[in-house]
Amino acid sequence: MKKAVIILVLTGMFSWAVYDLAINTQDDQATEESDFTVEENAAENDNSQENTDESNGDTESETVGLNVGNIAPDFQLETLEGEQVALSDYRGQRVMVNFWATWCPPCRAEMPDMQKFYENKDVEILAINLTETESSRDAVPDFIDAYELTFPILMDEETEVANQYQIQPIPSSFMIDSNGRIQFKAPGALNYELMVQEFEKMQ
Repeated sequence: MKKAVIILVLTGMFSWAVYDLAINTQDDQATEESDFTVEENAAENDNSQENTDESNGDTESETVGLNVGNIAPDFQLETLEGEQVALSDYRGQRVMVNFWATWCPPCRAEMPDMQKFYENKDVEILAINLTETESSRDAVPDFIDAYELTFPILMDEETEVANQYQIQPIPSSFMIDSNGRIQFKAPGALNYELMVQEFEKMQ
């Protein structure tokens, strides 16, 4: 009888040991598989995030718009002399695009500083006259002579470019870097010091 009890106890202990070993082995495998899955998912998520970031960067770099960081919308206008000038002609150079009119007092105040800026810095200025708002087209060359302006004056005959750039107050200016990207915009007149400050931030 005692032998039977001992054998039964030993058999039970052996069975429990086998069962426990089997359960632990399965748990370890499950844990390893779970760890692998987590690491794999994390790697996939990282790759996905990198791809998304790259995609967003590419999209942003090619966005044409009026916000700082956007590619400035291209345009083409005639000078007073009838020459066709496009913003894209100046790619590779730093450009100030300014919207103005002869009847605008802040524009008059800003013009001497713009001329000084043009003379002292390696910058191109495209001064876009809102010709449709002028009492006479002849007012423009008279204004240019009076202020001795030497940078290009473009004639926005029907305010198409002003509307394209959503100009509200004048003067309004955009600083555009050598890659054609807007780096600064100002609704209102700028003085010489601010022109230079924003110019020197650009490539």
